[in-house]
Amino acid sequence: MNRLTLTRSIGLTAGAGAASLGLLFAAPAATAAPAGCPAPGLAATQNSDGGASCSATSGAGGAAAAYGFDGKATADAAPTSLSLAIAQNGGVATSNSAALSGPAAIALGPGATVTTTGARPGLSIGIAGPGATVSVTGVSTPTCSGGFGFAGDFQTWQGCFSPR
Repeated sequence: MNRLTLTRSIGLTAGAGAASLGLLFAAPAATAAPAGCPAPGLAATQNSDGGASCSATSGAGGAAAAYGFDGKATADAAPTSLSLAIAQNGGVATSNSAALSGPAAIALGPGATVTTTGARPGLSIGIAGPGATVSVTGVSTPTCSGGFGFAGDFQTWQGCFSPR
């Protein structure tokens, strides 16, 4: 990768990340009580409260956490990995990790769906706004469609951005 392409990639990633944070803080507050499911070490937990639900499972030496704020979040972490899923206002977030990976899935709004998979060592993130679908497999190019969505994958050194 030449220097100009690398500079543009870093700029796009930083811009998309800033926009994602703006969307997170501008999103309306959830009305239902949040459901939290931290699972550090060898653990499994699930929680449901009205429209919010979560479940998290973790192997020895791993850590998973899922949080539903009027959404559905699921996280599964293998040993020596991390997994995070956050869903808000009708979103669905799913995150699964293998050894030495750290995927994060954030779904914000109605119809937002994110699935992230840590298949190799490295971090990855997928963020979807209302109506968007984001997928990170850890072995192929991430996909973003249907609405505002962003993904960055350090397992494959690829990403995607959907501005709609």
